[in-house]
Amino acid sequence: MLQFALAYRTPLDGLTGIWEMKLRSYELSEEEWKIAGQLAGVLDIFKQATLFFSAQTPNLSKVIPAMDYIDKHLASGAVNAKYLPSIRASMLLGKQLLNKYYNMTDHSEVYRIAMVLDPKRKLDYFRSAGWEEEWIETARGIVEAEFDRGYAEIWIGSDDDDESPSVSCVYLPQISVELTLFIKS
Repeated sequence: MLQFALAYRTPLDGLTGIWEMKLRSYELSEEEWKIAGQLAGVLDIFKQATLFFSAQTPNLSKVIPAMDYIDKHLASGAVNAKYLPSIRASMLLGKQLLNKYYNMTDHSEVYRIAMVLDPKRKLDYFRSAGWEEEWIETARGIVEAEFDRGYAEIWIGSDDDDESPSVSCVYLPQISVELTLFIKS
C-alpha cells in the first residue's frame, strides 16, 4: 500500500488538495512523504520474508536464517545516518521485537534440530553466523540427546525374528555426529 501511495503521489496530492472533497487533513507534507519513502524501503524486507515463506513449503530450518537476515538489515539501518531519526528509531524497535521472537526459538529445540539436520546448513551455519562455540555445542547436544531419546534403540527387522539386534556405529561427517544404529545381523 505504501509503495502504491509513493508511486501515485502526484494524483494523491491532487486528490487531497481538492477543497470540496474535504480530504485536506489527509494531505501529506513534504517531510511526511520523505518518511513514507524511507519507511517503504525498510518495510520491504518484511514483504520479502512474507513472500518467501508464503511461496514455498514452510521449512523450519529456514526460520533462523531469515530472522538473522532481517536482524542484520534492521541493525545496520538503525545506525545508518541516511535514515531520518524516526526511521532509525522504528528500526531499533523492530529489532528489539524481532529479538523477542528470536529468543523464543530457544524454548523449542526443534529449530536447532531442524538446522543441524538440514543438509544445506548443519553446524556450519551456526559457525558462519558467528554463534559462540558453546551455543553450537548445545545445538549438537540437543540433536544427540533427541536421537538417544527417540531413535537410538530402534532397530530394523521383522517382528517375528528372535535374533537380538547388533550394534552398528555410523559417523556422519556432514553433521559431525556419531550415531549408534541397532540393526538385525
